[in-house]
Amino acid sequence: MPRDAPRPLILASRSPQRRAILAQLGIPFEVLPVDVEELAAGDPIEVARTNALRKVQAAARQRPDGTILGVDTVVALDGEIFGKPASAQAARGTLKRLAGRTHEVVSGLALAKSAYPQVVHEVTEVTFRELDDDLVRRYVATGEWSGRAGGYAIQGRGAGLVRRIMGDYLNVVGLPAARLLDLDLTLMLREN
Repeated sequence: MPRDAPRPLILASRSPQRRAILAQLGIPFEVLPVDVEELAAGDPIEVARTNALRKVQAAARQRPDGTILGVDTVVALDGEIFGKPASAQAARGTLKRLAGRTHEVVSGLALAKSAYPQVVHEVTEVTFRELDDDLVRRYVATGEWSGRAGGYAIQGRGAGLVRRIMGDYLNVVGLPAARLLDLDLTLMLREN
């Protein structure tokens, strides 16, 4: 590899949405999924930032020489965090709580090379339409809610649940591209 060629970013995530966004941006990356104990309650911004940093720290134990990106996205309504629903019934309950209301999608990003992590966050407001029981039932039947914070995927059929968003659309998908590019990514990807 030429001396000034970018080294691949190490993405500490299993998320196909995050991989797709990095590919769309033309950022070379490799995937290194990690398992960490994630916070599930507390201030949504601090929870997302802390979880992202924990992912970076776990990946750094395996790849101490790499530039590592950890991301965590949470959905919050009135300060309450809605994680990934464990069942279809839980997904229905979450969607009914979000119906007709504005919630926040908060992503924490941690980018680290060696011992110098940059930790930032992005917040996007999402307003749901009023959702009747039939619409919620039909959406949950798609299975799209599974593995999604807040129980929906805005880039899929979940777009039909949304009245409007204020902020970064890609944040709601799973990786706020603009905020990522604000980080000192270019310098960190260069070889020493």
